[in-house]
Amino acid sequence: MNAADDKTIVKDYFNSTGFDRWKRIYGDGEVNKVQLDIRNGHQQTVDKVINWLKADGNLAEISVCDAGCGVGSLSIPLAETGAKVFASDISEAMVGEGKERALKIFGNNDNPTFAVQDLEGLSGKYHTVICLDVLIHYPQDKAAEMISHLCSLSESRIILSFAPKTCALSLLKKIGSFFPGASKATRAYLHKEADIVKYLQNNGFSIARDEMTKTRFYFSRLLEATRK
Repeated sequence: MNAADDKTIVKDYFNSTGFDRWKRIYGDGEVNKVQLDIRNGHQQTVDKVINWLKADGNLAEISVCDAGCGVGSLSIPLAETGAKVFASDISEAMVGEGKERALKIFGNNDNPTFAVQDLEGLSGKYHTVICLDVLIHYPQDKAAEMISHLCSLSESRIILSFAPKTCALSLLKKIGSFFPGASKATRAYLHKEADIVKYLQNNGFSIARDEMTKTRFYFSRLLEATRK
């Protein structure tokens, strides 16, 4: 399967059955135990990013690109702090949900700004570029290209999270591949942390902060890199 096929599958999935599933996960409604675990894990990653940015004390002065924003789980709280936020996602359904959630909080405000856009099509310049839990949809070679492009949009900092490729997680993924089901509608790519760090360094960034979020069903390595 090539990258174009992967992108089409991801787009279609998050505009259909995937949207309903992840809207529940990223919301506050009733979910099963696995979905609740993933919700809590993702929220921990979001909270870590927000805590990093709040600790810097300049959120109201910066612009943020939330690439792969989903339903606005990060974009909306960042906008509440005063940051200027541009939020994008490949899924029109996800962006629509994000807009509705923002409307309830901010009214007819232009911050955050939401747009339907894939990562490769993003343009402009932002103080901080953030891309959480999106790399899982990118194979290794495309991940390098995507990270390079995101780095080109960043004036100061890039924050990424990804599922780390370890022996334990690789084994879990292999076991899971023997149990197909409706919930497994997209490929899941794991990435070696050393590779992600190398891609960032090749684009003029160095690691500043890092965190690991680990629950029963959610694993995400979080890296912050700043321009050298």
